[in-house]
Amino acid sequence: MARPIFDQLNIVSDDMRKTIDFYRLLGVEIPEPAVGKSGEPFHVNGDAGGETDLDFDSDAFARVWNAAWRDKSDLAGRVVIGFGVDTREAVDQTCASLAQAGYKILQQPWDAFWGSRYAIVEDPNGIAVGLMSPRDPAKQHWPPEGWTD
Repeated sequence: MARPIFDQLNIVSDDMRKTIDFYRLLGVEIPEPAVGKSGEPFHVNGDAGGETDLDFDSDAFARVWNAAWRDKSDLAGRVVIGFGVDTREAVDQTCASLAQAGYKILQQPWDAFWGSRYAIVEDPNGIAVGLMSPRDPAKQHWPPEGWTD
């Protein structure tokens, strides 16, 4: 199995507009974000000029893709470090290896609404580490289960 490649940093925000303004002032290119029925932003990908994705999600939206966070109210400032793996099966294998070694699984592997196989494991410092396969457009669907705006 090929080693996972660091390729994403996701910041969870309780005030997406202020977060977007801050990172735009910093020089990150951020398009107009996706907004929900409320008119508030919930997700956007920024371009910080490197090869790593810089994503921003509202705390409400983070609860959709991380089951362990659904009952939490303190998500602001949380970070998810993302690692890409070569296949959907590699998500499951890597997650199983980390679980067997005693690490906490925050989000069991699942076929995520954006078309990837995805899981989240907690590192020894409490940082969420995402494991994501390449996207398969045939597996995309919207809206995600549990999403309310």
